[in-house]
Amino acid sequence: MEDEEKQKQQPVIIVKKKGGHGGHHGGAWKVAYADFMTALMALFLVMWLVSQNDDVKQAVQGYFNNPINFMKGTGAGIIKGGKSPLKTQPNNKRAEGASSIESAEDALTQASVKIREALDHMPEIGKLKDFIQIELIPEGLRIELAEVSTNPDSINFFTRGSAELRPTTRLILNAISQELKLLPNKIVIEGHTDNMPYSGRTNYTNWELSADRANSARRHMVASGLPETQMVEIRGYADRHLKLPKKPQDPRNRRIAIIVLHEELEQRYRFAEIEE
Repeated sequence: MEDEEKQKQQPVIIVKKKGGHGGHHGGAWKVAYADFMTALMALFLVMWLVSQNDDVKQAVQGYFNNPINFMKGTGAGIIKGGKSPLKTQPNNKRAEGASSIESAEDALTQASVKIREALDHMPEIGKLKDFIQIELIPEGLRIELAEVSTNPDSINFFTRGSAELRPTTRLILNAISQELKLLPNKIVIEGHTDNMPYSGRTNYTNWELSADRANSARRHMVASGLPETQMVEIRGYADRHLKLPKKPQDPRNRRIAIIVLHEELEQRYRFAEIEE
């Protein structure tokens, strides 16, 4: 009886054995298979790239060299029919592209020198030549004619309060036009005023005056021989871009600016062609 009671008091231990699925039933094969598929896809990609033309190869290279700037382009694509935001060129043409940009800048620099020389040899324009600023800017070549005084008898480029060109201003625009017509670059003309309200006519403000002065310069330059096709835009800014912001009524804020655009910036003025 004692033996039977001892047997009843002993705990029952149940041992469960998990069946092992080693070998080909384990999970290691999944990792190996994934590596194999990755290598296979890389092989197919390399084979596809090798069969493409130079433009596609340069576009792919451009993406991996600078993916952020590449993705900023609109309508980007590297397969046939897409538009790449990169100006894709074979490697052997990149040096030519860089040299062409330098040549374009040299042409603008030479034009600025010739315009300045032409103005210096015009005694009839008097001191006006000292108030013509010619400089290279990121947008291109800027030629600015700024007013000097509020006195109507002083050195000014326009008749006081109007868009009528003074005779000396016409001579200046003639000289400028003769040089600019030799260039292929497109041209923009800006008009600016001070912030004094215009009181000459009803419903006529500095907006109209600035645009009319720019347009008056355009008409005279075209009449002087500058091709109409070189003009791409007339801008009237009124007093929104003062030359002297701390002196908004200073006469030097009244000015026109002739901008000769860099060739690569002309794309913004070209409208999309509709294919029929």
